[in-house]
Amino acid sequence: MNRPPGLIASLGNIARNSIGLVLTRLELAALELSQARNHLLQLVLVFALAVVACCFALACGTVTIVYVAWDSIGWKILPIVTGVFLLIAIGLIVYARGMIRSGKLSMPATMAELKSDRDMLL
Repeated sequence: MNRPPGLIASLGNIARNSIGLVLTRLELAALELSQARNHLLQLVLVFALAVVACCFALACGTVTIVYVAWDSIGWKILPIVTGVFLLIAIGLIVYARGMIRSGKLSMPATMAELKSDRDMLL
């Protein structure tokens, strides 16, 4: 004679299932967080290398251009060089923002699962 489980047994099953669900979501979040961390470190490294390269290029190029152009246009070469480097800096910022907006730093699967869990519970 099998009786249906009682209230306490049902609550125990619900608690076990809820804990399993939370652990699964935590594992997924940890996996995606490690991937996002790797992408963030890659972004920081690319940005740092770009800054170093730009500094070297800025120093060498500025000295060369100013030296060569000083005889022909004088002090006017300085604002021209400044404008060029400003455009380069803006381009690098746009590139970095593009990397961030590409979604490599987000956790889409975790967020989708959490949203489906929320929708299911509500």
